[in-house]
Amino acid sequence: MPSGPLAARALACQRGRRLLFRGLNLQLEPGSVTWLRGTNGSGKTSLLRILAGLSQPAEGEVTWAGKPIRQAASEARQGTVYIGHTNALKEDLTLVEAVAFLAVLAGLDEPSARAHRALDHLGLAKRRDAPVRTLSQGQRRRGALARLVLDEQPRTWVLDEPFDALDSHSVAILCTMVEANIRRRGAVLLTSHQSVELAAAREFDLEPWCCVS
Repeated sequence: MPSGPLAARALACQRGRRLLFRGLNLQLEPGSVTWLRGTNGSGKTSLLRILAGLSQPAEGEVTWAGKPIRQAASEARQGTVYIGHTNALKEDLTLVEAVAFLAVLAGLDEPSARAHRALDHLGLAKRRDAPVRTLSQGQRRRGALARLVLDEQPRTWVLDEPFDALDSHSVAILCTMVEANIRRRGAVLLTSHQSVELAAAREFDLEPWCCVS
């Protein structure tokens, strides 16, 4: 399944009475990784949620493979993976059960087997039977990121601060995962307060479209 591309055209975002940004254009080409930059409060998370189809823009439109996303909603859902600040893991499940549940939601076969392999990849084999509520912040983050390796399809990853709470070894694993996805002709859009150690990453600064100081 080819990735997108996912694109934004003349996008504006409003929160309450505040206009965060306006006139924004962005295209995520297959095989690309984009580091979204901007000051706190400039609208980075809001933009990611709009691109992932979780919020509506005040103006403009999001397209998938050149079609308005409302007309390509099924393809966009299958082709996009969004991981936000919250890790979206059910607290009362074990870690492997929580990741398997994400595999079910993604429509993947053999969800339990996929979850085991993904957690092994993220170095969580010894914690896979622990309830999510007992895990450290870093372990929960790695568990959420396991969603990215449940299969090897090229997808568009929309990642909000994916490096948060990761140690240096886990950061290296995530960078390897990102590089593998772009080699498959997927695309990656991410925010990070840390320096992004990805040679192919291009920076996209939100400030020129920002309407708040």
